[in-house]
Amino acid sequence: MKIKELKLYKVPPRWLLLKIETDEGIFGWGEPIIEGRADVVYAAVKDFSGYLIGKNPLRIEDHWQVMYRGGFYRGGPEVMSAIAGIDQALWDIKGKYFNAPIYELLGGACRDKIKVYRWIGGDRPSDIQSSALEAYSQGFKAVKMNATEEMHYIDNFEKIDAVCNRVAAIREALGYKLDIAVDFHGRVHKSMAKVLARELEPYHLMFLEEPVLSENIEALRDIVSCTSTPIATGERMFSRWDFKKIFTAGYVDIIQPDLSHAGGISECKKILAMAEAFDVGAAPHCPLGPVALAACVQVDTCSPNAVIQEQSAGIHYNKGSELYDYLQDPSVYQYEDGYMKLLTAPGLGIEINEEAVIEAGKRAVNWKNPIWHNYDGTVAEW
Repeated sequence: MKIKELKLYKVPPRWLLLKIETDEGIFGWGEPIIEGRADVVYAAVKDFSGYLIGKNPLRIEDHWQVMYRGGFYRGGPEVMSAIAGIDQALWDIKGKYFNAPIYELLGGACRDKIKVYRWIGGDRPSDIQSSALEAYSQGFKAVKMNATEEMHYIDNFEKIDAVCNRVAAIREALGYKLDIAVDFHGRVHKSMAKVLARELEPYHLMFLEEPVLSENIEALRDIVSCTSTPIATGERMFSRWDFKKIFTAGYVDIIQPDLSHAGGISECKKILAMAEAFDVGAAPHCPLGPVALAACVQVDTCSPNAVIQEQSAGIHYNKGSELYDYLQDPSVYQYEDGYMKLLTAPGLGIEINEEAVIEAGKRAVNWKNPIWHNYDGTVAEW
């Protein structure tokens, strides 16, 4: 069996889908994307296609090593996302070839279901209580919200108070029936992150996400001393070598590699195994499309330290298209009592509706994240 062609489709709201076809009619889907850099990742996948066409798709580890190590310069979000999408599609092909879900080829299932959470509140959090009640009524047992809007190095305590009031509103409405994660989104600098982490301590959160940017990982030492809440980070890390620094520092409780950014199924399975050795849990990052989620669930299924899975149904980014719009059978993603059922069909366990993908591609947009500024005109982290 040989790789015959790589087809790329940019689709709303901000996704890039990849189909790899073989000369034996077996094909696989991947989702190589860095949000806001779809065209750059598109070019990177095309660049790798010159190497891949004509090769045996089943030699996944060999192809991964060549794509990562074959060039003198390596890594970075766009290149690793291109590798990730290709890796997902190759695993989809391999699963179909052996008529088994991918997790069976990675050691088999170690769980019966995976807990999931829903986003609430949007980029500029609002209507938090009603959104939390809606999520609870839909059967979710956990939610995640952005903590705050832009925040300067030293900012007004009013913003801290507003975050606490939003979390308090959920606790007042639902008590501890709903787990809450608060995402600092790298928007909060170390000086204010320490304050915010301490003030949120009484609400007993599921975790604090990305309290500082990943490039400021040493700052977690100070933040950890301010809270007993579990610390999560990793969505902006792209290989096991990036995560190695986190594990050896010892400040993180939950890692969040993105299977469309951090080298795909092959790399993220290794990252989660490394985390297990350091007694660290995993909550894979996935505010993306149906292929990315399927890849996450395959790795979650065979990873005992996967504690919860992000999924994008209803997320504020999904304007114009929803998680299920490109699936032949949307019911494959089944949620029950806050958990997702495992995907048991061969490969990724989903079927993409290619006609819907092609049609949606006609209205694809060049999505970019907003550019924010602080009250004094300086650029703020989004």
